[in-house]
Amino acid sequence: MPSSDDPVQRQYEAYPYPARDPAEEATRLISGSPSHPFEIDHFLFGGARDWSQPFRVLVAGGGTGDGSVMMAQIFADHGADVEIVYLDMSVASRQIAEARAAARGLGNIRFETGDLLDAASFGVFDYIDCCGVLHHLPDPDAGFAALRGALADGGGIGAMVYAPYGRAGVYEMQDALRALVADDQPAEQVRLTRTLLQGMPPTNGLLRNPFLNDHANGGDAGLYDLLLHSRDRPYSVGELFDALERADLGLVSFATPGRYEPRMMIGDPDLRARAEALPYRERAALAERLVGNIKVHAFYAAKAGEPARIAEVSETAVPCLIGASGAALAESIYKNGMIRGEFDGVGFQRKLPQDAAGILAAVDGRRNLGEIRGMVGWEKPRFEEMFTTLYQPLNNFGLMRFSGLKRFASRR
Repeated sequence: MPSSDDPVQRQYEAYPYPARDPAEEATRLISGSPSHPFEIDHFLFGGARDWSQPFRVLVAGGGTGDGSVMMAQIFADHGADVEIVYLDMSVASRQIAEARAAARGLGNIRFETGDLLDAASFGVFDYIDCCGVLHHLPDPDAGFAALRGALADGGGIGAMVYAPYGRAGVYEMQDALRALVADDQPAEQVRLTRTLLQGMPPTNGLLRNPFLNDHANGGDAGLYDLLLHSRDRPYSVGELFDALERADLGLVSFATPGRYEPRMMIGDPDLRARAEALPYRERAALAERLVGNIKVHAFYAAKAGEPARIAEVSETAVPCLIGASGAALAESIYKNGMIRGEFDGVGFQRKLPQDAAGILAAVDGRRNLGEIRGMVGWEKPRFEEMFTTLYQPLNNFGLMRFSGLKRFASRR
């Protein structure tokens, strides 16, 4: 356990983050990426994990419980044999997470108070979630190494770290506030910070960043975490690759791979071809600089040298939609002859013939592509071409993954 002298521990005892009310579990399940079970299967197990087998999950730095509760509920709903170990140094945060799990009647989470660096003392895990934690550690490299030490062979990590360009204005304000309010108590720091923000000129970098709202909409905990945090370092794409390499880990994929492809931002064919010729690391770094508003890097990683396990299009692959309705997407094709969408300011659209709508209407998370092809009655080459046209933008922005979890549940 970190000592009570640790300013980060003191912060999360005073302001558990993100602020959550267990009473709201009755009306909503907060879900996101990484760590949605369909995504875990897609990026780390080829979309074809045998969910009848036991699965151990560590949530390293579980906070107020978003990741733990999401996974526990979805796995329970699908009847998967999953044990989730929640680990966090903040007692106040753990109490909120436990209350949220209790409100849902979830019994598949084991709650522990402790240090992420001791993760391996809880055994080895098929999957490790670590979101919003590594960038707050005194030695982030030790954190990356600790995660690897607790990871089973063939398993994977889903993590999130802050990114610099989308957080423009944050670090200047953090420095300014250290000079002004560092010696005050937390509640007084929050009050003085709100007073300062009310008088900022329109030229202030934080006020000019339209992609950040924790200080406005996240309550006192959101404001403190964004502007008053005592340890907060962002990672550029290149720095993230370096940190993974030092820990003998390798990037599997960013959770929204389309955000890291320069072709999504470059219209000129010659410039687009030049970007496409770059190695992936350089390509992703270029995309981060071009798009300019990536606030966090959500990604999946595995032990370096292990074979890639990202799901691929095949007759046996089971497509699943996340945060989207197949019927609604199909209707868009019928009405507009295209699918279109937007992710954090970056849009996409893909023209499609009306009969492609039948494919999306048949995607229910239970049928595999062979069965869907049989339903629409197309020859294999035409079906594969059309499905790939649909799949690429939906996968790029996190709307479609391959996973057999729902199919497993339907056949139990």
